[in-house]
Amino acid sequence: MNKVVITQDRKQQHKDKRNMQKEIEKLKKTRIYLLDLIKDLSVEQLNEVPYGFNNNIIWNLGHLIVSQQGLCYLRAGIKPIIDEKYFTNYKPQTKPETPIDKVEVEKIKDLFIAVLDKLESDYNENIFTNYGTFTTPYGVELTNIDDALNFILFHEGLHTGYIMAMKHLLK
Repeated sequence: MNKVVITQDRKQQHKDKRNMQKEIEKLKKTRIYLLDLIKDLSVEQLNEVPYGFNNNIIWNLGHLIVSQQGLCYLRAGIKPIIDEKYFTNYKPQTKPETPIDKVEVEKIKDLFIAVLDKLESDYNENIFTNYGTFTTPYGVELTNIDDALNFILFHEGLHTGYIMAMKHLLK
Protein backbone atom coordinates (compact mmCIF):
# COMPACT_ATOMS: atom_id res chain seq x y z
CA MET A 1 0.00 0.00 0.00
CA ASN A 2 2.82 2.44 0.81
CA LYS A 3 4.31 2.01 -2.67
CA VAL A 4 1.02 3.05 -4.24
CA VAL A 5 0.79 6.14 -2.04
CA ILE A 6 4.37 7.15 -2.87
CA THR A 7 3.71 6.66 -6.57
CA GLN A 8 0.51 8.72 -6.37
CA ASP A 9 2.34 11.45 -4.44
CA ARG A 10 5.10 11.54 -7.06
CA LYS A 11 2.54 11.66 -9.86
CA GLN A 12 0.76 14.54 -8.12
CA GLN A 13 4.06 16.38 -7.57
CA HIS A 14 4.97 15.92 -11.23
CA LYS A 15 1.53 17.17 -12.28
CA ASP A 16 1.83 20.17 -9.94
CA LYS A 17 5.28 20.99 -11.33
CA ARG A 18 3.97 20.81 -14.92
CA ASN A 19 1.09 23.11 -13.96
CA MET A 20 3.45 25.65 -12.45
CA GLN A 21 5.70 25.50 -15.50
CA LYS A 22 2.59 26.46 -17.49
CA GLU A 23 2.08 29.42 -15.13
CA ILE A 24 5.67 30.56 -15.72
CA GLU A 25 5.07 30.22 -19.46
CA LYS A 26 1.97 32.43 -19.10
CA LEU A 27 4.11 35.03 -17.34
CA LYS A 28 6.62 34.93 -20.18
CA LYS A 29 3.89 35.32 -22.80
CA THR A 30 2.40 38.27 -20.92
CA ARG A 31 5.78 39.95 -20.73
CA ILE A 32 6.56 39.28 -24.39
CA TYR A 33 3.19 40.86 -25.19
CA LEU A 34 4.10 43.93 -23.12
CA LEU A 35 7.49 44.29 -24.78
CA ASP A 36 5.78 44.09 -28.16
CA LEU A 37 3.17 46.64 -27.05
CA ILE A 38 5.83 49.22 -26.19
CA LYS A 39 8.41 48.44 -28.88
CA ASP A 40 7.63 51.58 -30.91
CA LEU A 41 7.73 53.97 -27.96
CA SER A 42 10.70 56.29 -27.54
CA VAL A 43 12.75 56.51 -24.35
CA GLU A 44 11.02 59.84 -23.72
CA GLN A 45 7.57 58.26 -24.08
CA LEU A 46 8.53 55.38 -21.77
CA ASN A 47 9.61 57.97 -19.17
CA GLU A 48 6.56 60.22 -19.56
CA VAL A 49 4.12 60.20 -16.66
CA PRO A 50 0.67 60.55 -18.26
CA TYR A 51 -1.91 62.83 -16.70
CA GLY A 52 -3.72 61.07 -13.86
CA PHE A 53 -0.86 58.65 -13.13
CA ASN A 54 2.04 58.92 -10.69
CA ASN A 55 4.41 56.65 -12.62
CA ASN A 56 5.26 55.71 -16.20
CA ILE A 57 5.52 52.70 -18.48
CA ILE A 58 9.17 51.91 -17.81
CA TRP A 59 8.59 52.21 -14.04
CA ASN A 60 5.83 49.59 -14.38
CA LEU A 61 8.21 47.17 -16.13
CA GLY A 62 10.81 47.70 -13.41
CA HIS A 63 8.14 47.24 -10.77
CA LEU A 64 7.02 43.91 -12.26
CA ILE A 65 10.62 42.67 -12.17
CA VAL A 66 11.06 43.76 -8.55
CA SER A 67 7.72 42.29 -7.47
CA GLN A 68 8.52 38.91 -9.00
CA GLN A 69 11.99 38.87 -7.44
CA GLY A 70 10.67 39.90 -4.04
CA LEU A 71 7.74 37.50 -3.97
CA CYS A 72 9.68 34.53 -5.32
CA TYR A 73 13.21 34.97 -3.99
CA LEU A 74 13.20 37.28 -0.97
CA ARG A 75 10.13 35.63 0.57
CA ALA A 76 11.90 32.27 0.21
CA GLY A 77 15.05 33.61 1.88
CA ILE A 78 17.00 33.53 -1.39
CA LYS A 79 19.14 36.35 -2.76
CA PRO A 80 17.45 37.92 -5.80
CA ILE A 81 19.31 37.95 -9.09
CA ILE A 82 18.79 41.68 -9.66
CA ASP A 83 20.77 44.56 -8.23
CA GLU A 84 19.47 46.20 -5.04
CA LYS A 85 19.04 49.52 -6.90
CA TYR A 86 16.01 48.06 -8.66
CA PHE A 87 14.27 47.45 -5.33
CA THR A 88 15.01 51.02 -4.29
CA ASN A 89 13.60 52.48 -7.51
CA TYR A 90 10.69 50.17 -8.32
CA LYS A 91 9.29 48.72 -5.09
CA PRO A 92 5.65 49.45 -4.19
CA GLN A 93 4.90 53.03 -3.13
CA THR A 94 7.74 54.47 -5.22
CA LYS A 95 7.52 56.60 -8.33
CA PRO A 96 10.03 57.73 -10.92
CA GLU A 97 12.15 60.58 -9.60
CA THR A 98 14.11 61.24 -12.80
CA PRO A 99 13.97 59.89 -16.35
CA ILE A 100 16.15 56.89 -17.12
CA ASP A 101 18.37 56.72 -20.18
CA LYS A 102 18.31 54.37 -23.16
CA VAL A 103 20.95 52.06 -21.64
CA GLU A 104 18.87 51.56 -18.48
CA VAL A 105 15.67 51.10 -20.52
CA GLU A 106 17.37 48.31 -22.49
CA LYS A 107 18.66 46.72 -19.27
CA ILE A 108 15.12 46.64 -17.85
CA LYS A 109 13.77 45.15 -21.08
CA ASP A 110 16.48 42.47 -20.99
CA LEU A 111 15.81 41.65 -17.34
CA PHE A 112 12.08 41.51 -18.02
CA ILE A 113 12.42 38.08 -19.64
CA ALA A 114 15.77 36.96 -18.19
CA VAL A 115 14.43 36.90 -14.62
CA LEU A 116 11.67 34.52 -15.71
CA ASP A 117 14.15 32.20 -17.44
CA LYS A 118 16.11 32.06 -14.18
CA LEU A 119 12.90 31.59 -12.18
CA GLU A 120 11.96 28.62 -14.35
CA SER A 121 15.38 27.06 -13.90
CA ASP A 122 15.34 27.65 -10.13
CA TYR A 123 11.80 26.32 -9.85
CA ASN A 124 12.85 23.13 -11.64
CA GLU A 125 15.80 22.86 -9.24
CA ASN A 126 13.30 23.07 -6.35
CA ILE A 127 15.18 25.85 -4.52
CA PHE A 128 12.06 27.58 -3.13
CA THR A 129 11.60 25.25 -0.17
CA ASN A 130 11.87 27.80 2.65
CA TYR A 131 8.97 30.04 1.69
CA GLY A 132 7.60 32.20 4.50
CA THR A 133 3.88 32.97 4.71
CA PHE A 134 3.03 36.47 3.52
CA THR A 135 -0.21 38.38 3.04
CA THR A 136 -0.25 40.74 0.07
CA PRO A 137 -1.74 44.24 0.28
CA TYR A 138 -4.74 42.73 -1.53
CA GLY A 139 -5.37 40.34 1.37
CA VAL A 140 -4.11 37.25 -0.48
CA GLU A 141 -2.09 34.86 1.70
CA LEU A 142 0.92 33.30 0.00
CA THR A 143 2.33 30.22 1.70
CA ASN A 144 4.62 28.79 -0.98
CA ILE A 145 6.19 29.51 -4.36
CA ASP A 146 3.16 28.15 -6.22
CA ASP A 147 0.88 30.64 -4.43
CA ALA A 148 3.35 33.40 -5.31
CA LEU A 149 3.40 32.48 -8.99
CA ASN A 150 -0.40 32.44 -9.14
CA PHE A 151 -0.56 35.85 -7.45
CA ILE A 152 2.10 37.28 -9.78
CA LEU A 153 -0.13 36.47 -12.76
CA PHE A 154 -2.88 38.63 -11.23
CA HIS A 155 -0.39 41.41 -10.46
CA GLU A 156 1.03 41.32 -13.99
CA GLY A 157 -2.49 41.62 -15.39
CA LEU A 158 -3.17 44.65 -13.23
CA HIS A 159 -0.03 46.43 -14.45
CA THR A 160 -0.65 45.35 -18.04
CA GLY A 161 -3.88 47.32 -17.82
CA TYR A 162 -2.03 50.35 -16.45
CA ILE A 163 0.55 50.16 -19.23
CA MET A 164 -2.13 49.87 -21.91
CA ALA A 165 -3.96 52.90 -20.49
CA MET A 166 -0.73 54.90 -20.30
CA LYS A 167 0.20 54.06 -23.87
CA HIS A 168 -3.24 55.16 -25.04
CA LEU A 169 -2.74 58.53 -23.34
CA LEU A 170 0.67 58.98 -24.99
CA LYS A 171 -0.62 58.67 -28.56
